[in-house]
Amino acid sequence: MATATENNLIEAQPRQDASRGKNEARRVRVRGRIPAVLYGAKKTTVALEVDPKAISRILDSEAGHNTIFDLVAGSEKTKAMIVDWQFEPIKGHLLHIDMKRIAMDEKLRVKVPIVLVGEAAGVKQQGGILEQITREIEIECLPSDIPSHIDLDVSELVFTEVKRVSDLPHDPKIKFITDGNTPVAHIVSVKEEVAPTPEAAAADATAAPAEPEVIKKGKQETEEEGAEAAPEAPAKKEKKEK
Repeated sequence: MATATENNLIEAQPRQDASRGKNEARRVRVRGRIPAVLYGAKKTTVALEVDPKAISRILDSEAGHNTIFDLVAGSEKTKAMIVDWQFEPIKGHLLHIDMKRIAMDEKLRVKVPIVLVGEAAGVKQQGGILEQITREIEIECLPSDIPSHIDLDVSELVFTEVKRVSDLPHDPKIKFITDGNTPVAHIVSVKEEVAPTPEAAAADATAAPAEPEVIKKGKQETEEEGAEAAPEAPAKKEKKEK
């Protein structure tokens, strides 16, 4: 496992007008810099501006944001790491970063990615798909012992089995904070849809829908039946002459 500590040097300048908010931050970006904040180690929080290319180089490195670097900010020189950053959503330019002072003799908690290695038997022999459920793990260790990632061998992973955090290789210098029962990877099946045969598709297309047989009970028939059943009206009797 590669350590996150690298020989990087970042130079930063204090911001004089940090209290002016967004307008001041825009002016910093116009100059080709980005606003930053440095805090931690029970010292005063400092508003800085830094070179975005230097910060991008750290974020794109193997250790990424867990990289420990030397920061020179005015008269202060300290070990630091990037703990938060913000990108512009459309063009992807860096907008702002937060940095934390790091004491190399004090343990800290960070998150590192989990990398699956090997071809799973459940994929190669059983035709399944390897699914990674958990992609990073929280650990606690000294800054010099932070790994760039943790490898998990899934070569023998088959259906019904689950690789968990407890299956990760354990370095005695590193303490896992994430629960050991947390699932990391498993094999899932693929549900195939069976396509209809050409004959079946043609039959479905040409078959006319069956019309339900409607039994019509005519009103006329009902009236005629009623007429036949009705008795004839009696003839009027002639009035006798007195």
